[in-house]
Amino acid sequence: MTELPTKAEAIASLQQLGLSKYEAAVFVALQRLRTGTASDIDRITDVPRSQVYGAADRLAELGVIDVQQSNPIQYRAIELDTARDRLRSRLANEERSAFEFLRSVQGEHATDAETQVDVWTVTGRETIDDRIGVLAEGATDRIVYGAPDPAFVVPVIETALESASSDVSVTVISESQAVCDMFEGTAIETSLIDEELLMLTEGYHGRLLLVDADTVLLSTFETEGSEAAIWSANTTFGAIFAGLLDDWMEQFLSVAEE
Repeated sequence: MTELPTKAEAIASLQQLGLSKYEAAVFVALQRLRTGTASDIDRITDVPRSQVYGAADRLAELGVIDVQQSNPIQYRAIELDTARDRLRSRLANEERSAFEFLRSVQGEHATDAETQVDVWTVTGRETIDDRIGVLAEGATDRIVYGAPDPAFVVPVIETALESASSDVSVTVISESQAVCDMFEGTAIETSLIDEELLMLTEGYHGRLLLVDADTVLLSTFETEGSEAAIWSANTTFGAIFAGLLDDWMEQFLSVAEE
C-alpha cells in the first residue's frame, strides 16, 4: 500500500507550485479546518499569527480560498480540484512568461570571441530520451539509432524516428531481435548485431545516435541502472566521432557478411 505524504512533504510540494512556505502551511491548515479565523490557523500551524493574514490574502488573490469580511475575518478552503487547477494554470502562465522572456534575450550578449562548447554531458534516462528525440528531429540526411533492448525505444524516440523516416534514411541497430521487430512494416531499416560484432565493442553497453555527418550521442549504463551520455551537434567533434562510428559500422557490415 502506498504511503501518504507527510504534512511537511505536502507543504514542500505546494511550494513547487509557487506558494511560499507560509502560504502553503495556511492552505493546508484551511483544508483541515474547512473554515477558520487567523486565530484558528495560528493554533494548528507554525505560522506566526502576524504572517497568517498576509499569507491568507495572497491565497485569496490566487483564488484558492474564500474570505468572509466578518469580525473576526473568516477564511474558507475552496474545492481541492478547483484549487489544483488554478495553481496549475498560474504555474503554466508563469512558466510561459519566463521562457518567452528567455527566448527574447537568448544570445543578447554573445560575442564572436566566445568559444563554442563542442561536447555536452547529460544524465538520467528520461533526459537522454528527450535529447535523442530533439537531435533526431533535426536530421536532414540520415539517422542511425542503436539501442540494446526495447526498453530504450520509448514513445518520444519511436515517434521521432518514424516521423523522420518519411524524409531521411533511418536505421535502427540492436543486439535484440525484439528491437528490430518493433519497426517491422515501417520505412525504418533495422540491423541485428551478432555476438561476433559485440566482441569488437570490448564490452561497451549503451546507446548511440548518429544524425547526418556531424551530430552524435553516446551513452553508457552505470551502476544501479543509471545512464549518462555525451553529445555534440553540428560540430567538428561531432563530425570526427561520426566518422569513427561510420568506420565501425562498415567493419560491422563486413564482419556480418562473412
